[in-house]
Amino acid sequence: MGKRNVTGNAPLNRREMVAAALLRLAPRLPDFEAGVALDRALASPGLRGAAPETAAWLSLVAYARHVFTEYDALLDDGYDRESARHFVRDDLNAALGAWGVRRQISDADTDAPNGADDPF
Repeated sequence: MGKRNVTGNAPLNRREMVAAALLRLAPRLPDFEAGVALDRALASPGLRGAAPETAAWLSLVAYARHVFTEYDALLDDGYDRESARHFVRDDLNAALGAWGVRRQISDADTDAPNGADDPF
């Protein structure tokens, strides 16, 4: 049986499930950022088959990395993805922490399995 919405009447659709996962992961995430991360999680071909919690997490991390760090500038300067991710890790964790995320990104993290790497 599928998950039910808060009223218990109808099964949750994918959008509702990913939105609920975002709220659990980042309880202080502003509405605008939540909307962008949600839209990208749903639009990303690589995240279509992912569990809602996984899609929410990967989209949230990618959004924060691209918008709140110098990740793209480092790539433009010729850094490879692994190096760029290393250099922005602290800023990324700060952005996630500001949203109430308890999980921290480490150099050992591989953010996305099966080519779902970056929905942005």
